[in-house]
Amino acid sequence: MKINLIGVPIFYGCDNKGVEFGPDTLRENGIDNIAKKYGHELCDLGNIIVPKVEESHKYVAHETMKYLDTVTKVNEDLANEVYNSLNSGVFPFIVGGDHSLGLGSVSGASKYLDDISVIWVDAHGDINTDTTSPSGNVHGMPLSAAMGIGHENLTNIFYKGRKVNPENVYIIGARDLDKGEKDLICELGLNVWSTEHIKKNGAESVIKELIQILNNKGSKNIHLSFDIDALDSMLVPGTGTPVSNGLSIVEVKYILMSILDTKHVKSMDFVELNPKIDKDNKTLELSLEMIDLIFSHI
Repeated sequence: MKINLIGVPIFYGCDNKGVEFGPDTLRENGIDNIAKKYGHELCDLGNIIVPKVEESHKYVAHETMKYLDTVTKVNEDLANEVYNSLNSGVFPFIVGGDHSLGLGSVSGASKYLDDISVIWVDAHGDINTDTTSPSGNVHGMPLSAAMGIGHENLTNIFYKGRKVNPENVYIIGARDLDKGEKDLICELGLNVWSTEHIKKNGAESVIKELIQILNNKGSKNIHLSFDIDALDSMLVPGTGTPVSNGLSIVEVKYILMSILDTKHVKSMDFVELNPKIDKDNKTLELSLEMIDLIFSHI
């Protein structure tokens, strides 16, 4: 398979420095060799340019959302890269950076792909808005914005309006949801499988249910967005918003493998590796292990 590697070295969405070094750290530790091991032709498109912004300017564009203009610009550029990759028949593999980039990747994919489905594997829902977010960090808003909910600067990235129908959004592994997010899940009837649900019923049961829904809908175009904090915090110290009582390595591997084995995943994010706060490269090594699994099933 032809794969375009797109780095997005952004920390402005999480306001936690260090995560911007994720893409280059993965490059330095052989992500290209992993792709070659499985016969893929990987083209490294380099990093999306992320303008430098002084911390004192974080609220210049909006009174509560941090670094809004910069996050918007980066996502616009990413969306264009993802769209062009798909238009060229190449699989875009986006590495971050914080999860605010998910809005750009979904936006680019949805412009090219018909009736896109989005599978969001994450400890968080990322469905806050400027009015519900306790922190103002935009990495907690990309999925809601992709559904057309939230501030117009975010919902109208790349092209105006909704990028994905809420009925085609699937959140797996959530266990740290804000009140506004819980309310939105109830309001929209979103498909959400919490970590607690997965632990109780088993990853196999959850995946079986997910695949059945996708098959019943005839879903052929999937964007898969994977945040490493879906894993238990003990396993991934090198991520900005770790959450305890998370998924095991075995559970995450099974989930990713099963989704990729549908052969309907057309683009993917891998986000929130923060090498600067990692301990003994534990998170880096696990990230490379996850990428090895991904490239073996992509």
